[in-house]
Amino acid sequence: MVKFQAVFIDRDGTIGGTGHYIYPRDFVPYSFSREALDLLHTHQLKLFACTNQWRISRGQATLSDFYEEFTSYGFDDAFICPHGPDDGCSCRKPKPGLLLKAAKKYQLDLSKTIFIGDTGTDMCAADSAGAQKILVRTGWGESSLHEYRITWAQVAPNYIAKDLLEAAHWIVDQL
Repeated sequence: MVKFQAVFIDRDGTIGGTGHYIYPRDFVPYSFSREALDLLHTHQLKLFACTNQWRISRGQATLSDFYEEFTSYGFDDAFICPHGPDDGCSCRKPKPGLLLKAAKKYQLDLSKTIFIGDTGTDMCAADSAGAQKILVRTGWGESSLHEYRITWAQVAPNYIAKDLLEAAHWIVDQL
């Protein structure tokens, strides 16, 4: 029996949206996302948002904007990279810095966590940290599986789900 300590969830394309940036006030979760988050919470799993939001570095949003959004969805915490693609930080996915920060803050064994995302960068960050990986087909998921699969060919998801709700059900079935 597998026991998970926490679930990391990407924002854009996983919780809602198209995969492209949407300002928090205008972001709309998919119709099933709240049910998925509630299902995971019901099973005593910590939920952490884990997202790259480089537009913060451009002044187009603030960390507070995103923390408020994630709090409203019931996340226990959010780990957000505000840096641009060329800033050379250690937290921007596909690097595992956000997961490592969460592990330190919450004393997590990352091998007992799951990352749900819609891109190869999500899968690579999770793989580097030793977390299990679920790729959802929403957002960039389909193109990640096909046109962009070569960019993360060395990484295999543990599960490929139609959407966040199917991913949540798969996790609960593993408990």
